[in-house]
Amino acid sequence: YLVGVGRADCTGPVAQVPLMGYANPDQVGGGLLSRLYSRAFIVAEPQGSRRVVFVSADIGMVSQRVRLEVLKQLRSKYGDLYRQDNVILSGTHTHSGPGGYFQYTLFWITSKGLVQPALQSIVNGIVKSIDIAHENMKKGRLFINRGTVENSQINRSPFSYLANPESERSRYSSNTDKEMVLLKMVGEDGHELGLISWFAVHPVSMNNSNHLVNSDNVGYASYLFEQEKNKGMLPGEGSFVAAFASSNLGDVSPNTRGPFCANTGESCDNPQSTCPIGGAAMCMAKGPGKDMFESTRIIGQNIYLKAKELYEKASQEVTGPLSSAHQWVNMSNVSVELNATHTVQTCKPALGHSFAAGTIDGVGAFNFTQGSVEGDPFWDQIRDQLLGEPSNETKACHKPKPILFNTGEMTWPHPWHPDIVDVQIAAIGSLAILAVPGEFTTMSGRRLREAVQREFDSHGTPGMNVVIAGLCNVYTHYISTYEEYQLQRYEAASTIYGPHTLSAYIQLYRGLAKAIALNGTQELSPGPEPPFFNVTNLTLLPSLSTENAPAGKTFGDVLEEVRQQYREGEVAEVTFVGANPRNSAENATEHNFLTVERYSNISSSWRVVLNDASWDTRFYWSKGSRGQSNVTIEWHIPAGTEPGVYRLRYFGHYKKRATLLRVISVPFEGSSSAFQVTAP
Repeated sequence: YLVGVGRADCTGPVAQVPLMGYANPDQVGGGLLSRLYSRAFIVAEPQGSRRVVFVSADIGMVSQRVRLEVLKQLRSKYGDLYRQDNVILSGTHTHSGPGGYFQYTLFWITSKGLVQPALQSIVNGIVKSIDIAHENMKKGRLFINRGTVENSQINRSPFSYLANPESERSRYSSNTDKEMVLLKMVGEDGHELGLISWFAVHPVSMNNSNHLVNSDNVGYASYLFEQEKNKGMLPGEGSFVAAFASSNLGDVSPNTRGPFCANTGESCDNPQSTCPIGGAAMCMAKGPGKDMFESTRIIGQNIYLKAKELYEKASQEVTGPLSSAHQWVNMSNVSVELNATHTVQTCKPALGHSFAAGTIDGVGAFNFTQGSVEGDPFWDQIRDQLLGEPSNETKACHKPKPILFNTGEMTWPHPWHPDIVDVQIAAIGSLAILAVPGEFTTMSGRRLREAVQREFDSHGTPGMNVVIAGLCNVYTHYISTYEEYQLQRYEAASTIYGPHTLSAYIQLYRGLAKAIALNGTQELSPGPEPPFFNVTNLTLLPSLSTENAPAGKTFGDVLEEVRQQYREGEVAEVTFVGANPRNSAENATEHNFLTVERYSNISSSWRVVLNDASWDTRFYWSKGSRGQSNVTIEWHIPAGTEPGVYRLRYFGHYKKRATLLRVISVPFEGSSSAFQVTAP
């Protein structure tokens, strides 16, 4: 094959924008722990015209808006080389990235509308990563490997899982998929290019009290692998690209100690995930670490170590033709043939009451509990007043789900949920990547993989490696099995197209697999194109106004200085007169907020040893009154840091009035005093 890899920044605004994932309006960005990247991989047939693009981006999920804008840019750059059928865009599902990049109304509620800078950063980052991969195509070989990752996940809805037939469950040793599938890419000259790992776990080691933008546990795994392979480079630099992509993670949590009542410390591992005092709002899962930062590292490291082992031992070569199959489908109206006599329908989208309960990884507001199959008269009344009562048809279609948000019948100011959804498979030789538009639960994913595998087998292409890539192309929440749906925990309440959603997807993906196996992808009908709403600016974000430094100070001045000396394991910390970090995101695509620099006696100059993409640094922004704000930079000095003289630097932009009508951004910087890091 010809193989190309690329990585580009897609972080966007790190302040004031709500973070996407927990749907918690109080969880807005207030700084940066690690940068977000888009990682792109292109595989092409050396002679033929066929190629496949796989992108994994450090974002909550790929929205339809992001996908449509990316495809538009690719079309204007490359003609019909990169299209909706051969480009897969997948989100890692970090819950600590900026939101606001959606065109459907439901997602505006918790992300303060459509946030153009967040949307543009993601779209431009994805396109740029594809550009870099496109420019670096070279002859290469692909190898696949698979193995088991231990101690890194639990099923967060075990009672739903138990609703699946015993005969089915007895075929599996665990209620989560512990298998990692890894694709290794090496240049023909032996030069290492990169890897894609698929593993099912929610990147929610960082909980909903976090305000620092970061890529969570899977992002930390990428960081460790890339740092190891790009020796001597700063984080985010270097040619080796390691993507840790999402899979069927719907009911899979990294918080391995399980759910406990925050107030009493007792277990709340019950069908309602509720506590005797304080109800469901008190039931939170704990990670393996002493705090969320440590848990993120522990889970990330586990995933990284398994990937490293699989990468080093990968020997099964992937060969054979490339192909891709894609359709747009109106998921609110699919007829599914269950058997010769039985046909069922999917429904217009709707969310059930338990959607509002959240999960043990991020509890909901108010007094909703998981597993509600009865509505609540109080909330139903509010819903009817505000949003209109669901039609009898929709109610009946979704049974036993009590509908909280009847999104499929809500169209003001735009539809609240997508009807038109992408289904897509890309085959690279013996590897079939199923790009799914949401979060399949463990058992849903197993059923889908198995059905597609059987389809390939029965049409003359046995032995395919079938892998699910999650959160692709458009976000449609969860896909639970029909049996799990009956229990109406969070994942089931969020299965928006009704109880037969999974059966519909299985039917559709079997159709795509058959087309690939029989070389008939040309005959697939493309289906109805998704809408592109004319929403450019609809946001409740505070506008960026002029800023001030305190009396007698200027931007970048130190307010609280570092100590003169530190040992490894300690935290060097400095506070500056700061400015809104959003100014910087709107000024430059790749703005670096901080550096850690070491003084070199040989050259009598300062050398950058870390930037803001490092997981050892933290950048905090806090807004004061009267247009003033502070920035605090922390360096958590790791074991093995070379002793010597260091300093911390800060780079920002402040807004100032140039004329009556024009406000401009002015760059500035600040530096701490020099300090000593001594040997342990």
